[in-house]
Amino acid sequence: MQRGTWSTDPLLIHGPLVVRAAALRAAGVPGRTISRRCGPGGPWQRLLPGIVLLHSGEPTGEQQLQAALLHGRETAVLTGLWALRRHGLERLPPPRDVHVLVSADRRVTSTGFAHVERTRHLPRPHFRNDLPVAPVPRAVIDAARRLTDPDEIQAMMAESVQRRFCTTEMLTRELDQAGRPGTALPRQALVPLICGARSVAEADAWRLWRRSGLPPGHWNVPIFDANGTYIATPDFWCDEIAFAWEIDSYRHHANLEDHRDTVARNARYVAAGIVVLQTLPSRLRTEPDQVLRELHAAFRTAQARPRPTVRRAAA
Repeated sequence: MQRGTWSTDPLLIHGPLVVRAAALRAAGVPGRTISRRCGPGGPWQRLLPGIVLLHSGEPTGEQQLQAALLHGRETAVLTGLWALRRHGLERLPPPRDVHVLVSADRRVTSTGFAHVERTRHLPRPHFRNDLPVAPVPRAVIDAARRLTDPDEIQAMMAESVQRRFCTTEMLTRELDQAGRPGTALPRQALVPLICGARSVAEADAWRLWRRSGLPPGHWNVPIFDANGTYIATPDFWCDEIAFAWEIDSYRHHANLEDHRDTVARNARYVAAGIVVLQTLPSRLRTEPDQVLRELHAAFRTAQARPRPTVRRAAA
């Protein structure tokens, strides 16, 4: 290829903006030209070793994902927080880097914003916008193993289950396969989810109920009256005495429609003879002892009256 004719190569005209330097050389771009164009003030830049962005502006998150996968080579799979974003999860902390998986026999190492993990269990990828991403259960556990904030882990894992991206059984399998390093906090977060909690606040409530010494109950189960009419799905339900516990946040009642729904729900509780205790999520941490006293008092009230004819949905 004659000097300069590389500028008309389809790779430079129609190809992606993120390319391997080797592909540029194969298109006829001399190595010294690549180096010069990626130098200070040049029109290109090196994102990672051997990976070039064909413009000089700030790389987008999408371009960083492409670069990290190119760095990992053909079978690399995106995992962790960026993968969960591609799947549509929302309750996620900002990613610090791009986490990619490669097979255990590959000699690829982490560099720059690319965190490379070699694994004997390389997942079969799902493709989201043409990028190979790990299935949700694997991506959740890979992300959780690298986080240190228990609330971030709890929120992420709860969303994945609550929005039916995966089940607690799937998360359990992934944790068992992941081994021990970095899994202590995810395992702690998984326990209340297995019992039925579906948020950070409900996980806090689950832990407080365990401290209470009161009988175990059910989380997030629909309740019906004697005629089979739906009443509500309380956060916690003690079927023995028809007692409901709702963890109601200010945020949930931020608009008129949500407030109306809560008022209507509480009216159905009263009409059905159900004793219900409402607790703000913040008080589970700031006033746990007071909440425990309120729980015991409400429980005694429910215990003292005849149990109304209501039932929970069959398991």
